[in-house]
Amino acid sequence: MRLRHSLAAAVGALLITVSVPNSASAATGEFLYRGPLLGSHSLDDPNSGECINIPEATNLLPAQSPRNFTTSTATIFLDFDCDGDTFTVLSPGQTGGLLVKFRSVVFS
Repeated sequence: MRLRHSLAAAVGALLITVSVPNSASAATGEFLYRGPLLGSHSLDDPNSGECINIPEATNLLPAQSPRNFTTSTATIFLDFDCDGDTFTVLSPGQTGGLLVKFRSVVFS
C-alpha cells in the first residue's frame, strides 16, 4: 500500500515538473558598443548562452568599446561565431576601452 502511494506521488511530481514551462534565460539590461564607424549600438536583454554576431561588424572592421550593463557576464570574441583564441570577459557593469575590438558575444 505504501509503495503505491509513493509511486503515485513520484509520478505526480514528475508530471508537474514536466508541465511547468521554463522561461527563456536572458541577461537583463543593455550591452552597449560602438560600430566600426563609431555609431552607438545596443543589445537589449540578450539571450544567455547564445552566441550573438554583432551585425555592424565586418571582416575588416570589428565593433569596439563594449560596455556590459547587463546582469550577466559577457564574453566577447574577436572572431565571428564566438570562435577563436582572442576573447575578453566583462563582468556585469564592466566596460572595455576603445582598444577592445570584437565581432561576437555570448552572455552567461
